[in-house]
Amino acid sequence: MDKSVKRSVTVAGHRTSITLESAFWDALKEIAAAQGKSVNALIAEIDGAQPENLSSALRVFILKYYKS
Repeated sequence: MDKSVKRSVTVAGHRTSITLESAFWDALKEIAAAQGKSVNALIAEIDGAQPENLSSALRVFILKYYKS
């Protein structure tokens, strides 16, 4: 089973903690690199589009990215 990892990131000028499985963190790094962005910048964009539950929004974004 994939281990959950908690990381602190800066979103909209404030620090927040996000817990995701390590595979999702790896995917975020890969997507951010492919788009020429930092992971924090990518997370901030996703947060701006779906701010309700950031961890869930990140997982859905990654799923949609790889399905397309």
